[in-house]
Amino acid sequence: MPEDTDYHSLAEQIRSLASQLGFQQLGISAPDIGQHEEWLTQWLDAGYHGEMEWMASHGSKRTQPAELVPGTQRVISVRMDYLPGDSAMAQRLGQPDSAYVSRYALGRDYHKLIRRRLQKLADAIQALIGPFGYRAFVDSAPVMERALATGSGLGWIGKNSMLINRKAGSYFFLGELYTDLPLPVDQPYQSEHCGSCTACLERCPTQAFVGDKILDARRCISYLTIELKGAIPEDLREPMGNRVFGCDDCQLVCPWNRFAKPTTESDFSPRHRLDQASLAELFSWDEPTFLANTEGSPIRRIGHERWLRNLAVGLGNATSSIPVIEALKARRAHPSELVREHVEWALKRHNA
Repeated sequence: MPEDTDYHSLAEQIRSLASQLGFQQLGISAPDIGQHEEWLTQWLDAGYHGEMEWMASHGSKRTQPAELVPGTQRVISVRMDYLPGDSAMAQRLGQPDSAYVSRYALGRDYHKLIRRRLQKLADAIQALIGPFGYRAFVDSAPVMERALATGSGLGWIGKNSMLINRKAGSYFFLGELYTDLPLPVDQPYQSEHCGSCTACLERCPTQAFVGDKILDARRCISYLTIELKGAIPEDLREPMGNRVFGCDDCQLVCPWNRFAKPTTESDFSPRHRLDQASLAELFSWDEPTFLANTEGSPIRRIGHERWLRNLAVGLGNATSSIPVIEALKARRAHPSELVREHVEWALKRHNA
């Protein structure tokens, strides 16, 4: 890159490019997460990560960006809104026969979309200054993205452990460019604006919060429906309600989300009626249908077997109707022991 590069001017150009690429905000930080390294160690030592062994792997590469990508001088963090325009979250949660899918997962998989945009951002920067060192991340490597985003001024970490922005709430994805460019850094987000509010902690259906910003993932519905590979603990099945992939409750009650803006990305719009489907309808999908309907979706990563496991729990919590009971009975002889066990639990709930 040219020796006379004006990095202040370049930073503003990068912000403008990011906006043109559909990012709502961009922040720049040093590759340092401060106290978050100690907090992560304490969280892991307590075993709150459950089966997510990857959270404890990679040594200090997770907490030291320059170890993960040698030469890193700055981290460019971006955020992109994902909330569909008419998400009807509370309404769907109040309909026990309807399937509830976390709003981030209704459309196309965000990993590829944001990674492509980050690559375009890097290409545009390269067009301005020539070759430079960088690596893009979207929830895909040992990166402490919320800690870095806080350091770049994108928001604060709320009591529900989500990144919250005063003007946008928390319904957004994050992505990062680790770079060797010595760009001027933004002011870290120093203040927290949760105050005395504890709505998120109280609303959690499975009481997964041990304290402010401390989530016991082993009780979290997102973990149970996505990360857990085996049987869902019986005492947590009823509180899951109709949530079959992820959970939005701790965001749904957050007062700051009244400022959340609908996404302008058509790829994040609901696909295959996932925002309207009944539990019985989704439970009827065979594996080829599941694979076809979840192509390009984050849902596909859990596979058909765990999809049926989750839906069986939802059906166990649904109304005792003929469609619900017939749907469960149709899977009674499923080849998967995991599915059969959850189906039997659900049928017992209906005395069927």
